[in-house]
Amino acid sequence: MALDTSPQAPAPVRQIANAIAGWVDRLGPVWVEGQIAQVSRRPGLNTVFMTLRDAIADISVPVTCSRTLFDSLNPPLVEGASVVLHAKPSYYANRGTLSLQAREIRMVGLGELLARLERRRQLLAAEGLFAPELKRSLPFLPGCVGLVTAPNSAAERDVLENARRRWPAVDFEVAYAAMQGTRAATEVMEGLDRLDRDPRVEVIVIARGGGSVEDLLPFSDEALIRAVHRARTPVVSAIGHEPDTPLLDLVADVRASTPTDAAKLVVPDVVEELRRVVQARDRLRSSVHARLAREQAGLDALRSRPALADPRTLLDARADEVGQLRARARRTVSHALDRAADDIGHQRARARALSPLATLQRGYAVLQDADGHVVTSVEAVTDGAALSVRVADGRIRATTTGVERDPVTDPASDPEEQP
Repeated sequence: MALDTSPQAPAPVRQIANAIAGWVDRLGPVWVEGQIAQVSRRPGLNTVFMTLRDAIADISVPVTCSRTLFDSLNPPLVEGASVVLHAKPSYYANRGTLSLQAREIRMVGLGELLARLERRRQLLAAEGLFAPELKRSLPFLPGCVGLVTAPNSAAERDVLENARRRWPAVDFEVAYAAMQGTRAATEVMEGLDRLDRDPRVEVIVIARGGGSVEDLLPFSDEALIRAVHRARTPVVSAIGHEPDTPLLDLVADVRASTPTDAAKLVVPDVVEELRRVVQARDRLRSSVHARLAREQAGLDALRSRPALADPRTLLDARADEVGQLRARARRTVSHALDRAADDIGHQRARARALSPLATLQRGYAVLQDADGHVVTSVEAVTDGAALSVRVADGRIRATTTGVERDPVTDPASDPEEQP
């Protein structure tokens, strides 16, 4: 019922706001379909704020849901997803805003399709099919490149033309397959298996141009993913454009954003490689020249030294040293001999001074009797006794004719000793 108001009796804002809230609350829960236009998760709040936009008209309405409900969605809810909400309309009187309190969220259309792909991705990832350690590196210059693509397609032309422009001698083995439709996954697996069994093929490229998510569904087929995982030859995925991410990109050894990018990845650029060869050759030549210059400088430094410039210099210097040492040795020996001769002369003079012969040479003599005893007193000699007189240069044989006492030494001649 309408409120009874008039210019004379207007209703306050709170009454109008509460009335609107009451009428909105009578609507009860409703199912609403739309597209998520905005998602806001504020730190510290248990409520997630979103904006639900109509798919045709330019109309949107705020939506709130609990963080528990939002986090339980698999795959996670992202902006742009199409959903069906079971929500309760609510009018917030304090701010005068209308919002929907979501109680259940379901993916529909493309959102449901993406949800299935996400669940499949999680299951395959849990098995380890996307593990980084399983990725193999591509050969630097493959002799033969395998290509799985649609016949006469733009992807085929992009790969072949760009690869041959980069390396004209590259060889391709093409396996044609449907790139869209129900037979696409099966035919791609057959082409992959044929190329994988070919011993000439060193890398395989699976290429397709851009398309919608539905068109690229065959490249997220579980059987195809497992076939690529079993392949012994490195596989390059070149499906769609940069934003497209089929599951084939995750299991392939290398992901190329476009078929043109795949051609750049599988073969090197001959111009760039020639430039690198020239640069490497220049660096090698510079290194060799620098090494030779250093060695030549070292040889020049050695040759400029006096010992190598004139080897006789060291010999002359050593000869002078030997001559000086020899002269010094001679002087030393001569001085030592002179000192020794002087010592001998002194010792000889002392010995001669102490020898009895020196006394004899001054005119003294030694008198010995016939028995060889030295006669020291006239008492020991009698008249007619045979004596031997030892002088400095020999002996004199003599016979005693008389004995005379020395009056100085005779006691009888000493008046002090006479009574």
